[in-house]
Amino acid sequence: MSANRPPKGIRRVTVYASSSNALASSYYDAAARLGVELGRAGLDIVYGGGGVGLMQRMADSAMAEGAHVHGVIPHFLNTVEHGHQNLDRLEVVDDMRERKHRMIADSDAVISLPGGSGTFEELFEVLTLKRLGQFLGPIILVNTNGYFDRFVSFLEHSV
Repeated sequence: MSANRPPKGIRRVTVYASSSNALASSYYDAAARLGVELGRAGLDIVYGGGGVGLMQRMADSAMAEGAHVHGVIPHFLNTVEHGHQNLDRLEVVDDMRERKHRMIADSDAVISLPGGSGTFEELFEVLTLKRLGQFLGPIILVNTNGYFDRFVSFLEHSV
């Protein structure tokens, strides 16, 4: 993004991120910077709906800059990840499959902050959809501290 303007045609962005509260401060700083930039760019954001970890930091920072933030969380995670109660919209769905579908259904781009197995599952699904022509937007990795270096290397060596 240049001068806080998103690329043409990008209005709504899905953000994947960790729910962990036990990460180095550099990861939280990156999540906050991303939220600020997305908010200043006037983008709508959809994410996993958690009120914890990098998810919360990104969402709070984006909302502080005026972004409309929509969270999508399954019933069973609403207590574990503490569904963020201050969002413009918190959508509670039946399961993870529906969550992943709803998160990218109307998005123009996907951005991933570092995360664990759930984040990687989301990334693999959207990468597969992109390869099959079912998701056309860009997929961007926020490579804080080289977090995604080995992931990218793995993908480069996959068949």
